[in-house]
Amino acid sequence: MSTAKKNVKRITTHTLQAMKEAGEKISMLTAYDFSTAKILDEAGIDVLLVGDSASNVMAGHETTLPITLDQMIYHASSVIRAVKRCLVVVDIPFGSYQGNSKIALDSAIRIMKESGAHSVKMEGGAEISESITRILSAGVPVMGHLGLTPQSIYKFGTYTVRAKEEAEAQKLISDAMLLEKLGCFALVLEKIPARLTKKVTEHINIPVIGIGAGPDADGQVLVTHDLLGITKDFNPRFLRRYLDLFSEIKGAVEQYIDDVKSNDFPNDKEQY
Repeated sequence: MSTAKKNVKRITTHTLQAMKEAGEKISMLTAYDFSTAKILDEAGIDVLLVGDSASNVMAGHETTLPITLDQMIYHASSVIRAVKRCLVVVDIPFGSYQGNSKIALDSAIRIMKESGAHSVKMEGGAEISESITRILSAGVPVMGHLGLTPQSIYKFGTYTVRAKEEAEAQKLISDAMLLEKLGCFALVLEKIPARLTKKVTEHINIPVIGIGAGPDADGQVLVTHDLLGITKDFNPRFLRRYLDLFSEIKGAVEQYIDDVKSNDFPNDKEQY
């Protein structure tokens, strides 16, 4: 057990700050259902993100945009019922906070009250500062998200690396500093040059979590379905697959089918 997490019964935003100050890396994964969240929590994960990536991996949509606030609350509620120790962060989905700070506050409050989540995550910088401020004023912890922001994919037109050019890099640094000043407890940086991640991590005091952003962030996040190899057609450079569950599950199901067809299942010991 690390010094920062020693005797911690529950990971909180304060715990993450202590981990950054102690130089201990923060582990973060996605979860969308009770059973998976229970496994990840018992494994000792620090943070679970109920990501709007559920739109892709759970519902099969091409982007994160279609998922609704009601659906996010459903997934978050399932995760919350499973966890005993880790911090749970929930994405506020597209269309539930942009452009109207009152709608943003209502969305955040619904997530917190109806799911029991611990915090929310929002994509963007200065352009959503009013919404962030209003949510924080209600006592809801906010995690920021800069770099590649999937909810803006049609604006970008591509999932390529962001902030390679100086102007965009400077805006990202400015936005990161603003998010810290507003009161965000942490920041996700997605798919940006590693050197820029290092610069941001060293210049702000809140924890920085990277995905496709190099090793110098205070922690890392991946989509669990990608890490476990349940998805097979998504192969970005930053992804490390720890298992090939697609093949293993497919093989198990094929064996089950054979056993049923051959009347091998159920056998004498598998009946009453």
